[in-house]
Amino acid sequence: MGYGPKRLKMMMSEPPGEPIATKSDDASAQRCGVVAIVGRPNVGKSTLLNALVGQKISITSAKAQTTRHRITGIRTVAHTQFVFVDTPGFQTRHSTALNRSLNKTVLGVISDVDLVLFVVEAGAFTLGDAKVLSLLKPGIPALLIANKLDNIHRRADVAPWLKTMAERHPFAEFVPMSAKNAKDVERLFGICDKYLPTQPWWYGADELTDRSEKFLASETVREKLFRFTGDELPYTSTVIIDKFEEEPSPKHGRMMKIAATIVVERDTHKAMVIGEGGERLKRIGTEARQEMEKLMDAKVFLELWVKVRSGWADDEARVRSFGYE
Repeated sequence: MGYGPKRLKMMMSEPPGEPIATKSDDASAQRCGVVAIVGRPNVGKSTLLNALVGQKISITSAKAQTTRHRITGIRTVAHTQFVFVDTPGFQTRHSTALNRSLNKTVLGVISDVDLVLFVVEAGAFTLGDAKVLSLLKPGIPALLIANKLDNIHRRADVAPWLKTMAERHPFAEFVPMSAKNAKDVERLFGICDKYLPTQPWWYGADELTDRSEKFLASETVREKLFRFTGDELPYTSTVIIDKFEEEPSPKHGRMMKIAATIVVERDTHKAMVIGEGGERLKRIGTEARQEMEKLMDAKVFLELWVKVRSGWADDEARVRSFGYE
């Protein structure tokens, strides 16, 4: 679950007013549990996870279906350790091998947790939301997270919507909020706390994720890929890490040499990623490298390649070989 010699540590200051995470010597006073963050694509699940953890560990973009893996974020506040699990948005449009894998991940997560955060856009409820809602298991408490509340101009309009949501599912509580509002995020900790069982923590007080730096490197490149190609590039494009080596550096203390391949399905997509004179690929690489250096506290040398693998997203064996469960 760890990073070996170096784990990702807290890189952001504590939000104002939030209790500082401290090691508790009294295990009988500790709480610890798993909180699943679920919802349709693009409702803000990854943004919420990053805000709760206090560090970016799940990539975000305006492109739907950005998250493809179970991402675990850990945050210890006072005597409680929250183990948050971000999931891919449940896929309903296309039945490819990749989408079947993503949906399997979602179903696996929500069946074995202590609490579910069902995230929707405040004031909205789509067929995609309804599909995810139908997956929630009886007996597991679920909170309705009405996200993006800052987009609602008349707060009075939320009340009748909440009433209709109460008729759709027996939610334990309703939490209108914005994942971008620090006070809302702080309040959510207090709401979730009472649903977690009393038991010893599973992780150290300063651990933030059980994902490896290699995994986070691939996700960082994929985020920049989507950000700089927008809707032009199909979401089936992916990133494979070919080399991930750490070397001691008298000058930098820590130096990482990383080589990654961006996999696309068509030659036209390859040209799109590379850009005129290689400028777009260079920009993707530069932004990814800079973010990795902050994330890993190291000097990073990054090489990027682009390869075409037609039809990979509907090839079960290749989907598995690319790291999807």
